[in-house]
Amino acid sequence: MRTIQVVLDSELLRAADGAARRTRLNRSALIRDALREHLRRLEIRALEERDRQGYEMGPEADDELTGWEAEAAWPAE
Repeated sequence: MRTIQVVLDSELLRAADGAARRTRLNRSALIRDALREHLRRLEIRALEERDRQGYEMGPEADDELTGWEAEAAWPAE
């Protein structure tokens, strides 16, 4: 691990310290966990955006999905 310096306003520091006490983590562990979670959410958003753009493009040709129609149909009873 490496030590870094981060500047926080007083209100955010007080809130972080309170959360650290409630979760029984030290301040550094709390901030590491919060940063990991934030980075995970950013990655999910990026993947969702990539998927959204892909769906917006739609099929390249009208007949591109024709072969899959039987796969999407409900089976006969």
